[in-house]
Amino acid sequence: MRASNADRERVAQILHNALSEGRITVQELEERLDAVYAAKTLAELDPPVADLPAVSAGAVVPSATRAPAIDSRIGGTPGSATSIAIMSSSSRKGNWVVPAQHNSFSFWGSVEIDLRDARFAERVSTITAVSIMGSIEITVPDDVVVEVSGIGFMGAFESKDHRDASQPPPGAPVVRVNGLAFWGAVEVTRKPRRKEIRG
Repeated sequence: MRASNADRERVAQILHNALSEGRITVQELEERLDAVYAAKTLAELDPPVADLPAVSAGAVVPSATRAPAIDSRIGGTPGSATSIAIMSSSSRKGNWVVPAQHNSFSFWGSVEIDLRDARFAERVSTITAVSIMGSIEITVPDDVVVEVSGIGFMGAFESKDHRDASQPPPGAPVVRVNGLAFWGAVEVTRKPRRKEIRG
């Protein structure tokens, strides 16, 4: 039977739960998620979770049988799909809705993307960041799953956690950041939400 997007998201959630419980590492999570999102059939969704407790072939059931939990931050009309800074600066922050795909480009400039007060149009959002002799700073709240897979060529494409960052809860939005830093920098930082820092 062919796998639906909901089936893939349900298995991905099992993997995220396993990470939060310390059963798999971040690297293992990334490898297994690649296999999950590439799966075409339900049978292909079994191997990535086969060695996890209380998870068997029968746990991966069609989406009509069991629906994934929906985070309250998911939904809304998508905001801007681009952030461009050419010898200038650009920012996306505050209360806005992150689209499923957001493209950011910096050339001799700087882009700031802050998701701590944002909502998400879809559960999985992808930010493609390309920085050429410039900088792109992306701040993500620690209650969101972050997957970074960009390339730094004579530049830096890096991800780091704030010292107080914690594990995201089950069903949290997923932000994937990919792209290229050429003689520039793309930095993704997970931080607690502002209200948590103040408290």
